[in-house]
Formats: sequence, C-alpha cells, structure tokens
Amino acid sequence: MRGMFHDFYDNPLITRYASPEMAALFGPQRKHATWRRLWVALAEAEAELGLPISNKQIESLRQHVETIDLEAAAAYEKKFRHDVMAHIHAYGDQCPTARPIIHLGATSCFVTDNTDLILFRDALKLVARRLAATIVALADFAARYRAMATLGFTHLQPAQPTTVGKRATLWAYDLVLDLAEVEHRLATLRFRSAQGTTGTQASFLALLDGDQEKVLCLERRIAEKMGFDATFAVTGQTYSRKVDTQILDTLAGIAASAHKGATDLRLLAHRKEIEEPFEKDQIGSSAMAYKRNPMRCERICSLARFVLSLPSAAAATHATQWMERTLDDSACRRLVLPQAFLAMDAILILYQNVARGLVVYPAVIARHLREEIPFMATENILMAAVAAGADRQDLHERIRHHSQAAASVVKEQGLDNDLIHRLASDPSFAQIDLDAALDPAQLIGRAPEQVDAFLQDVVEPIRQRYAGMEPTILPAI
Repeated sequence: MRGMFHDFYDNPLITRYASPEMAALFGPQRKHATWRRLWVALAEAEAELGLPISNKQIESLRQHVETIDLEAAAAYEKKFRHDVMAHIHAYGDQCPTARPIIHLGATSCFVTDNTDLILFRDALKLVARRLAATIVALADFAARYRAMATLGFTHLQPAQPTTVGKRATLWAYDLVLDLAEVEHRLATLRFRSAQGTTGTQASFLALLDGDQEKVLCLERRIAEKMGFDATFAVTGQTYSRKVDTQILDTLAGIAASAHKGATDLRLLAHRKEIEEPFEKDQIGSSAMAYKRNPMRCERICSLARFVLSLPSAAAATHATQWMERTLDDSACRRLVLPQAFLAMDAILILYQNVARGLVVYPAVIARHLREEIPFMATENILMAAVAAGADRQDLHERIRHHSQAAASVVKEQGLDNDLIHRLASDPSFAQIDLDAALDPAQLIGRAPEQVDAFLQDVVEPIRQRYAGMEPTILPAI
C-alpha cells in the first residue's frame, strides 16, 4: 500500500524541511488522541459535578485514548460527512459502555478548537526553544568576533566600520524581540473549554439543572485537566479567530528576522567575507563545480517568504467570521496554521545550523577594510588637525578635494585608494599621525563593549532560562 503514495504529491515541509517532532505534533494520531483526551476530561468533570457517568465508563475511555482506528473513522466520515461525529462513533465502537456519554453536551468545536489551542501551545514552546538555541548560537559567534573590525554598510554603501561580532548581535537581537513575542503569546493563550454551540453554555446549563456555578466549575475543571489556568472571557461557537492572526503575525515576525539575517549572510558570502557551513562532499552547482552557493541561507529566505505570505489568510478568515461562526474558516485553517509552524520549524533548524557553523575569512575582511578605510578615517583626521590648530573649514575642503580625486582613481582607473598618500603630501596635514588614524581599532567605537553588554544583559538570561531545554540538533539538508 505504501508504495502507491509515491504517485502523489508530498508536502516538502514534511518530507524535507520540518523536524519529526513538529510534524508529529500536527499529525492525525496526535490530533485525534487529543480529541479523546478532551472527551475523557469532559466525562471526568461532568461525573465530578454529579452527572450519572460511571468510573467504568471513564476508565474505558482512558484505555482507548491512543488506540485510534483511523480507517474506521475514515469510513464513518465518508458516510456522515462529519469528522467529529465519525470519531465519536469510532471511539464508541471501542468503548461500548461509554458510547452514550461521549461528547455529552458538547459541540464539535469543543474538540477541534480546544485541540488546536493545545497544539499551538506546544508548537509555540518548540519554536521558543529553537529561537533560544539560535540566539545562543549567534551570541557565541558574536563573542568570538567581538573586536574583529569589518566594513560597515548603510544604503549598501561602505560606511563607518563595525565589528563582525557587533553585526551578529543585530541578527540575534531581532530574534530576542521575536522570542519575547512568542513568550507573550504563550503567557496570554487561553482555553475555550466547554462553551456550547454558540458560546452561551446553554447545553451544559441544561445538563447541570440550571446551576450556573456548576457550569463555571465545569469550564474551569476541563481547562485545568488540559493544562490551562485561564479560559477566554467570551466565545462564539469558536474562540475568536483574532487569536490565529496574533499567532501567525508572531511567526511572520520571526520569518522576517530570519530572512534579514540570511540575506546579510548571502551578501557577505558574495563578498567572500563570511560563508555558511559547506560540507566536504557538498555540491554547489551541477554545472559550475567551483561554486559554494549559500543554499541554506537561500532556503531560509524562501521558507520565510512562504510564512510571510500567510498572515493575510488568517486576517481574512477572522474578518469574515459572521456572527457566532461560519465554517469557511475550517479548510483554510487546516492548511495555513500547521504549515506556518512546520515552515517556521524548518527555518529555525536551518538558522541554528548556519549560526553554529559560520566560516569567517579575516584576510578578506581586512583587505576590504583597507580599501575603504582612508575615507572612513577622514573624520578622525579632520578632528586631529583642528585640535592641532588648523582651520576646520579649510581642511574640510582639502579633504573633500583629495577624496574625490582618490575615488576617481579607484573607479575610473581601477587602481588602489591613494587618499592617504595625497593627504601625506599635503603640508596642511604634516602634523597628523596618519598611520594611527588608519588603525581600525580607533574607528569601531564601542562595538566590542556593546557586544559584551548584549551577551551579558540580554542573551545570558535567555541562555539560563532555556538551559536543559535545547531542542535536538538536526542536520540541515
């Protein structure tokens, strides 16, 4: 039977990119076992509040939480055209004594929405762990290269030098901000629990003989049994789809950060300054054997682009949920939400892999810096000359004249930058130590100290908070 599936489309998020842990989280077994755990929690809470549900019935339900006959459920769904009712019947076949009380008082969203919230909670926790691991990997890289001067860029044009480590903190800090968003989503995530068909809890009020306190107790007990300490203040038939938009916006934020970092690394690879890891037998191009393409960073960007495209679907779904609920949310959510998490999982696996294996070429970095540093040093040279008693406006004009002449030599003749030679030949700068002015260490400001402070004040608490929670390090294909 399995061989026939080679004839059909495979989702590459499952077959190529995401981890088994994230893929299993959204798989049929996990999903439908969670449905059953919810039905157990419902029966337990109803029995605790006095409904005629026996321990024998509840024990029967517990025994078959994981032993799901998916083929039987599929046959029922083909007959009923209703997935929840199909699984109720399949569960009832396995637990005949409990069949009459499965799903008692509940609507379909009791299992579907509550399960989604449980899965999203667990998926966000995995994303948080992967984010923390990637932040730590970038931080370790930043620590190693905290003081290595490198040419800075604004407008993608040469600018004041920074350090390799300081630049890495920019990538890491974006992820730090993203981690705060993920942690906020986890801290504020609520449970739907037992709300009934339109969110009024009317069915549970009827079951519990009009006792409103018992209905509230039922809601709280089910939430607690499923690991939540709070429920949404109000719901319709579903929890507000605004929650989905918040989750997808958070994932899209991480995708944007990863795309930015990966794009910077692709540009640095183009300059031959920093490269992503490249394995011994890896092939860069089927035609050009010399190529070392930044394929991991390119894949990060590609997957990030996919995640960035998804929030609009969630927003449109939220906007078109008429009154208490319409079912046109279902198919879209089945596609968008799991795949956003799967793609995000893949992105962070790649990003951590890249960050842990970055290759730096100091000689190339130094050469590029030497080519531009005369221009970068002119501000320090000007200030030193003024301090020695020269006229600032006069020297500014002389530097401008020499700089433009040197730039012309570089651009039009392809020769080396001779600005320092020109300044050395100008008597106006005779008292200035031009060699000292060209020392990169004099031009990087507080970059090394900023790296140190960032690692201590920002990264170290994250490192401690997630110590022992590191996800499995997976190879990035």
